[in-house]
Amino acid sequence: MSNPAADRPLRVAIIGAGPAGVYAADILTKAEREFEVSIDLFDGYPAPYGLIRYGVAPDHPRIKGIVKALHKVLDRGDIRFLGNVTYGRDITLADIRDMYDAVIFATGAIKDADLAIPGMDLEGSYGAADFVSWYDGHPDVPREWPLEAKEIAVIGNGNVALDVARVLSKHAEDLLVTEIPDNVYAGLAASPVTDVHIFGRRGPAQVKFTPLELRELSHSRDVDIVLYPEDFEFDEASDEMIKTNNQAKTMVNTLTNWLVEQEDREEQEEAGKRVPASRRLHLHFLHTPVEITGADGKVQGIRFERQELDGTGNVRGTGELVDYPVQAVYRAIGYFGSELVEVGFDPRRGVIPNDGGRVLDDDGQHVKGLYATGWIKRGPVGLIGHTKGDALETIGNLLEDRLELPAAVHPDEQAIIDLLDERGIAYTTWEGWIALDAHEHRLGEAAGTIRTAAGEITRERIKVVERDEMVRISQQ
Repeated sequence: MSNPAADRPLRVAIIGAGPAGVYAADILTKAEREFEVSIDLFDGYPAPYGLIRYGVAPDHPRIKGIVKALHKVLDRGDIRFLGNVTYGRDITLADIRDMYDAVIFATGAIKDADLAIPGMDLEGSYGAADFVSWYDGHPDVPREWPLEAKEIAVIGNGNVALDVARVLSKHAEDLLVTEIPDNVYAGLAASPVTDVHIFGRRGPAQVKFTPLELRELSHSRDVDIVLYPEDFEFDEASDEMIKTNNQAKTMVNTLTNWLVEQEDREEQEEAGKRVPASRRLHLHFLHTPVEITGADGKVQGIRFERQELDGTGNVRGTGELVDYPVQAVYRAIGYFGSELVEVGFDPRRGVIPNDGGRVLDDDGQHVKGLYATGWIKRGPVGLIGHTKGDALETIGNLLEDRLELPAAVHPDEQAIIDLLDERGIAYTTWEGWIALDAHEHRLGEAAGTIRTAAGEITRERIKVVERDEMVRISQQ
């Protein structure tokens, strides 16, 4: 094999401009090497940041810090961003292999994992990922969402379940300080919701929340958190986890403190010293869903089997069935990756088959020049920061393989631009994102000061939703 970077920069394409893709690009530019690299970062959205822009609740305060870090990387000017370019439609694997020495797939996981119980197809049964896409203003989903239920069940004990439940239970005007689009505010403002229930299969010591996300629940105005003493069960494994795992200890302490506060709150209400909140957010543990019940094709309830801890931190069924009246059910039991054209796919795990980020073929052999990182590499587990470790491993293996990479036939940086222009692809650039970002901030400023029940607020920004509008603003 020839050395593709012997007399020119090593050309690398990264498909996906979310955290995984940006981290990979950043690590590659900073890696110790004796040759230059030239990186193009592609994304199907007109804007960068992927999951951060379209997969995380807008009221997360720490997200701003992550956006600033990603912005800093892309704003350096040594990584080219090409947005509104969809792999498999606008450009093919053959196109990429013709113009780049290596490609890294960082496409993440955006679909909902399935939950195989009766009633999943009833009207009012939703995937959390679809709802998140709606409230985050994803350009390719409908602008309307059916928010007609007074009582809602959210199945899952991870951060996405908390996000969904918090957004559903929060008063819409309290989200105006975020970047939510106007159509999302209007939809949430009209919601008649009074009770949102979060259900987890295991006990309080085994939840998959993180402390910050859990504590955020208590910050919602006019929303009472409701817990159930019978759900607070701990076995030997739970006790050991609480003793040895600081996160588990923090989580259990937070939950048990809320239980004590709840008793005080109920006493005050009985004495007429406190008015109950208009909305309630219920946390249930040791519940496994067995059926979504309905009438006339619509959700009218959900049935669970009560669980008990078995001494190892796992659970077993008790045979006791409990029913809750709800008119909507959201499953937040995990994300699942999507198959990419001309790339292998593991339909069981929802990932690209790989060895340390090296993409494998059907025979388990490395497809030279193809790599993966992030959730499409390891599955949708862990926090955003964990993708840095993924990227470090993948980039390390790419650099180790450098001398065996199939050299690009047309490595000139202009080649991909000429191809996109020839095909009439309305691609966006980093400069275009800067323009769109500034436009969204101006929209927030134009909204002026808004008086709400929590006081006067100003909108920091308002997200542009329509794809064509995003492209138009980016290309001005």
